Amino acid sequence: MFIEQGVNSENKFWKYLIGSMIIILASTIGQIPLLVCFQYKELINGDSYSSNNEDIMHPLEPNVTLFLILISFVFALVGVYYVVRYLHNQSILSVTTSRKKMDWSRFFFSFSLWAIFTVVSTLLFYFTSPGDFIINFKPIPFTILVIIGALLIPIQTSTEEYVFRGYLMQGFANLAKNKWFPLLMTSIIFGGMHLSNPEVLKMGNIVFVYYIGTGLFLGIITLMDEGMELALGFHAANNLIGALLITSDWSAFQTHSIFKDISEPEAGLDVILPVIVIYPIILYIFSKKYQWFGWKEKLTGKIELKKLSNV
Repeated sequence: MFIEQGVNSENKFWKYLIGSMIIILASTIGQIPLLVCFQYKELINGDSYSSNNEDIMHPLEPNVTLFLILISFVFALVGVYYVVRYLHNQSILSVTTSRKKMDWSRFFFSFSLWAIFTVVSTLLFYFTSPGDFIINFKPIPFTILVIIGALLIPIQTSTEEYVFRGYLMQGFANLAKNKWFPLLMTSIIFGGMHLSNPEVLKMGNIVFVYYIGTGLFLGIITLMDEGMELALGFHAANNLIGALLITSDWSAFQTHSIFKDISEPEAGLDVILPVIVIYPIILYIFSKKYQWFGWKEKLTGKIELKKLSNV
């Protein structure tokens, strides 16, 4: 079983606290190039910028800013690897899946399913409300965006999945010896991680319904499928296709996307709909395709502590 793979007598919860600090430190080191560029630009231009995400996205050229932001996730992912391998004496596979190897067919099915939905829904919004969008497409900057996005956005999303649905999911399982507490806690922390996103400032705290709901959805498919492949594919499609298709002045990613949303942001149906309608439909599709059963046990069952085994 996936979540049980990290639960043993040697994996004390204090190790997860130390491991989390190491991962945060690695991410912070990875942010140094971005901060240096900001300081250099401020020195040259005599400008000053606040530290909130909305201001951070504007001083540099969007592709440069995106690249520098995503670099920090490379450092964080390296931190995850060393923490899992050397602090917890586990293999990376053990925080990825319960299968003998990564199931790429699951990853690509999930990626394709959500990518298609994202493209179709974006085009639907565009054609039904064309006044809310402008064509933002510029061939050369967009090509550079595709290269940066294809290389680094999957690293960004995979880092978040390894931290929340892999590492911390197993960490909270060690603490609580059940499955519902890790699912709930990782979802809440995942939502809280987006606290400083400019979308929150524009639309208010109701947007946390989407963030926490997405965390719950990703946690559920990880527990039900006994691995992170579906969550990895979904998250990669969500961020990559979203970054290529649409941007706005108030979104977390400022990109040279195809469309730009110029409407005034409102927390409406588009925040609630995915959580209460779209995600349940996706869950149904996954459950039928992969023959999920035993929902109560897999999502809320107790976990028995085992002795440390070699990995």
